[in-house]
Amino acid sequence: MQVTVNIPDELAAQAIADGSTPESYVEKLIAANTVSRETGIIRPRKQTREEFNASLDRLAQFSDKIPILSDAQISRESMY
Repeated sequence: MQVTVNIPDELAAQAIADGSTPESYVEKLIAANTVSRETGIIRPRKQTREEFNASLDRLAQFSDKIPILSDAQISRESMY
C-alpha cells in the first residue's frame, strides 16, 4: 500500500535523531502500534535494557515517600 503524508518538522527531527529516514521511522511507529486482529490488543514495543531500567527508576523515584506498613496492615484478612 502506498500512502502520502505531510510529515511535521518535529516528526522529521525525531526520525533524524533515530538515524532513520522519515519514511522508515513512520513505518516503525506503525509497526510498533499495530493492533492484533485476533486479540484486539496493541503489541507493545520491545524496550532495550536501558529503557526498561529507566522505567523502573521512574517507578521507584518517590518510593521513599511510601509509608511502611506492618504485617497486620497488609495481611490477607485486612484486605477483605
